[in-house]
Amino acid sequence: MNNSYIAVIGGANIDIQGFPYDKMNFRDSNPGKIKNSLGGVGRNIAENLVKLGISVKLISVIGNDPYGLKILQEAKTIGLDMEDSLILEDEATSIYLSMLDESGDMIAAISYMDIYENMTVEFIKEKKKVIDESKLCIIDTNIPKEVIEYILLNHKKIDFLLDTVSTAKAKKVKDLIGYFHTIKPNRIEAELLAGMEINDEDDLKRASEYFLRKGVKRVFISLGENGVFYCDENNMNHIKIPKTKPVNATGAGDAFMAAIAYGHYNNISVEETVRMAIAASIIAISHENTISPDMSLENIKLKMKEIGI
Repeated sequence: MNNSYIAVIGGANIDIQGFPYDKMNFRDSNPGKIKNSLGGVGRNIAENLVKLGISVKLISVIGNDPYGLKILQEAKTIGLDMEDSLILEDEATSIYLSMLDESGDMIAAISYMDIYENMTVEFIKEKKKVIDESKLCIIDTNIPKEVIEYILLNHKKIDFLLDTVSTAKAKKVKDLIGYFHTIKPNRIEAELLAGMEINDEDDLKRASEYFLRKGVKRVFISLGENGVFYCDENNMNHIKIPKTKPVNATGAGDAFMAAIAYGHYNNISVEETVRMAIAASIIAISHENTISPDMSLENIKLKMKEIGI
């Protein structure tokens, strides 16, 4: 029995999403429906990995409030280990409030994430064994910069995978990028991290080469409907994706990252990994839940066949 696991350090929160029935009218009340679901980049990646059959230990910060207890209860139900997370009295679990347009794309969001400031270097020092014994570790940038820096500089033998989360939060890791084995920025985040504009294929190559020179081993730059530009030391390619109408685009990146981690965990080639990741993200956007109930290894393989990648 393989008892190795992936460690995930990052956000766990409640997603509150508004879906309008018709075209969104700004500065007005829009008839529609509102959904509560569990979210947080780290937590979402962790749940997707559990659905792919991998043991995961999630290190996050939640409040001892109804939302936090709901996150813990759901983790127990799905088999996600949150025993190493920090649970705080008198603090509110983080909330991500978003509004989607009639086509399922996000138009605005507010993220109330103050609780993550309670993840300190002192706290993460206590998790040394959990990180060191993991097969790989995924970090999202919801956690404080000094904690990310401490982890990267004090756990040299572990392969770290980075989820940039957003342009604003990606700034935290600009000077640390070479400590990550794998990164998955979008085009704008890649511009920020590489310190250059990306307007065409040549720029994508230059930015990727910059990351490889810094020490990154695998680079996946997501380009929305234009697919994914990826590379490692031996391969560089731009893979296009079929047109897919999103039901809810929120969870696509988290599913993509989970499949990348699955590929690394199982020593799968970068080409096969990127195809799995694209299939996973298409499964994710085809369901209104942030985590698709259809996410599974079998369905990823079926989707790869179906879309011909």
